[in-house]
Amino acid sequence: MMMPTLVLQQFNRGFFRSLFWIALPIALQSMLFSSRSLVDILMLGQLGNVEVAAAGIAGKAFFVAIIMLFGVSTGGAMLTAQYWGANNKQGVCEATALTVMISGGFASVAAALFLFIPETIMGFATQSPEVIALGSDYLQITAFNLLGAAFGISMAVGLRSMHQPGVSTLFSGIGIAANMFLNWILIFGQFGLPAMGIKGAAWATLLSGAIELVLLGSYLYGRKHLLAFNFSTIKSVCNQKDISRFLKLSLPITFNHLAWAGGIFVYHAIIGQLGVDGLAAMSVITPIESLSLAMLIGISNASAVFIGNLLGANKNDEAYLKAWAFTLVNLACALATVLLMFVIKQPLLSLFSGLTADVRNLTDHFFDIFAIVLVLKSIPMVMIVGVLRAGGDIKFCFYQDIIAQWVIGIPVTAFCAFVLHWPIEWVYALLGLEELVKWFASSFRVYSRRWINNLVA
Repeated sequence: MMMPTLVLQQFNRGFFRSLFWIALPIALQSMLFSSRSLVDILMLGQLGNVEVAAAGIAGKAFFVAIIMLFGVSTGGAMLTAQYWGANNKQGVCEATALTVMISGGFASVAAALFLFIPETIMGFATQSPEVIALGSDYLQITAFNLLGAAFGISMAVGLRSMHQPGVSTLFSGIGIAANMFLNWILIFGQFGLPAMGIKGAAWATLLSGAIELVLLGSYLYGRKHLLAFNFSTIKSVCNQKDISRFLKLSLPITFNHLAWAGGIFVYHAIIGQLGVDGLAAMSVITPIESLSLAMLIGISNASAVFIGNLLGANKNDEAYLKAWAFTLVNLACALATVLLMFVIKQPLLSLFSGLTADVRNLTDHFFDIFAIVLVLKSIPMVMIVGVLRAGGDIKFCFYQDIIAQWVIGIPVTAFCAFVLHWPIEWVYALLGLEELVKWFASSFRVYSRRWINNLVA
């Protein structure tokens, strides 16, 4: 039987029900996470371009740190998914405990950088003293939020591997609701409190993160959940064998994530060096991008769970066919998302009432460009996140990202911006160049089957 026919046979009611049962909560959680930035930008957008630009750069630096933590936790996600597929519950708990410990260490380093050298971090993306000062305040206040994020992300990937993503999504929803309410109070000064502007947004982020952390921890430990590890669990995994195996999986992915997120920050910095208007427009479009990608992220991460479970159960042929099925689903979802984006484009952008006419016009152009790039992103996203990494093919993913982004994408974008002096819209469009490279490279890698590995045998 031809492979396309075998792939199409994967599409049945059970396939879609199982996929979206996991993908929808993950997508919702991604949307909630992205909406924090969008709420900040929406409210600060009523104050002016400088506040929007400062929040955008600081938020991008915070994004790099969060992506690093996702990278560390991905090693734990691969192990827990395959342990769950092998019905090894003790392995699931121990892998989660190790993920929390190592993620906490990385979060502490990032928090220290935000606390002690925020001006240096902001200075990479802009030369405006006012933007640097405002953004530095934001970074110093939100630095402590990274420690709670390490716990929350580690637990979220464990719950996802157990097919229980709705638990962390619920508490993320409570956290974002608290963030919106506290933003309104602290940014504009409600109930007799002073208006704090961007500092208020930072404090709202910190406090809402603490609320989410306490509620999630109380739920897990109150119900004696499988992931509610204790000191004896930590003691059992503090050995060279477990730590070395975890780091062998996590470090390449962490460096991969850091290199990718750092590249995104560099793209942001290139746009920022072309003027504050471009920086403000990109700061507005970034959370919109994140929201648009939410369902694709959900499908990709759900794919990783299913592929990991199948590989852990040694069902390699089924994993291969499911990989192509998930790829087709993600592409279809991307096309549907683009149609929806154009339907809501004008009502959405009209919410940013404090922007100047030039920034508003530039944001409009960026929106159209990203809609095209979104379709390009859909294929490599599911192949890298949902397929290749699920099988432990992390070195290929790392080298692919380095070449596509740092060897091709960033140098070409910088050359066109600073040497050829292309219009800023054209420079922004070059952010899709690396996705085009990954589209072809990832497709050939999945076809080769070299990513199929059982990590817990």
